[in-house]
Amino acid sequence: MDRRLRYFIEDYWDILIGISAIVLAFLFNLQHDQSMATFFSAIAIASLSLTVAEVADILSERLQEPYGSFVLTFSAVAVEIVLLYVILLEVNHSPEVLETVKGGIISAVIVDLNVLLGLSVFLGGLAFAQQQHNKETSSAYTTVLFVSASALLVPGLLSHTDHGDGVLMQVSHLIAGILLFFYIIIFIFQTRTHTHFFKATARSRFFRLKRKLKEEEGEIDENDSSDYVFEHLSTVVNFIVIFVLIGAIALSAELFANNGVAIAKEYGISAGLAGLVIAIISVFPEIFTAVRAARNDQIQRVVNIAMGASTVSIILTVPILMLLAYLSGINLTLDFNPLQIGALLLTILLVWKTTDEGETNYFEGASHLMFFISYAIIAAYY
Repeated sequence: MDRRLRYFIEDYWDILIGISAIVLAFLFNLQHDQSMATFFSAIAIASLSLTVAEVADILSERLQEPYGSFVLTFSAVAVEIVLLYVILLEVNHSPEVLETVKGGIISAVIVDLNVLLGLSVFLGGLAFAQQQHNKETSSAYTTVLFVSASALLVPGLLSHTDHGDGVLMQVSHLIAGILLFFYIIIFIFQTRTHTHFFKATARSRFFRLKRKLKEEEGEIDENDSSDYVFEHLSTVVNFIVIFVLIGAIALSAELFANNGVAIAKEYGISAGLAGLVIAIISVFPEIFTAVRAARNDQIQRVVNIAMGASTVSIILTVPILMLLAYLSGINLTLDFNPLQIGALLLTILLVWKTTDEGETNYFEGASHLMFFISYAIIAAYY
């Protein structure tokens, strides 16, 4: 295969697959083939989400703090919010999707901290006996996760009292507001006062390509068309690219929601299992990036991705979804079931044990994967 074509495929495979999957999803939807439409729309969401993450990574290289971190945060939660909100809009036809959305919120954290972190630590541990990271990072994130998870306990506890739905809704809105305020504090902490706690090491694939070109002794010029095109676009254009990609993801999410909800009802798929599927699709780009970083001995990057994304999934996704639900006239409450809250707290305890010494190995990664498998089995039958 021609070298330029090989580089082109390596750098743009996600866009090619994403666009092709959207077209196929629409075609199968027109033919009323719900299974294939759901499958290809999920492929499109995962593939285009990876491109969003890559473009955001390039923008974060250009922008100074706090804007760089804001772009990375936005890219981490945008797909998750879009996907969950589109599914939430199906509530008029299928009231049970409320539980699916709640399951998706918690499952995103479960997947980040067990699948993403566990798989990365496991594979990284196989390649390198031990990997070291800044334990101040994990310590700060663990504290945030404990406090946030504890806040989510409040509506669930009130749901078992004599208070009516009105009180539960008010408390849910209050907790969402507290989480949003907490996010502002953390944002300042991360981007203003304690930036050294959260330093990352990975770069976008544009820089990896340049290293490959350099290894081949300049056989291909750096300005050649094999360079990653988004690196050459202006900052404004790249922001437009991100919004366009998120728009395409939203279209795919609508197909996924319409057909996926129908399939879940037809086959009796539990809300917990449906939430796990949604979480895996939305977290896929982060898993891809984290595993690649771990294999390059960049475990600090893995910790930043896993724990940072989990934190944002609670303290930013929840308030935004609550606001969108309120504006859409949907009564979304935060009364998560005991399995979800229990699994969340146990996951945070396991993450604390894994990261508290600043070193990881493959055994700790395997422990997270075993925990996730156990949770997935319970979620499927709960």
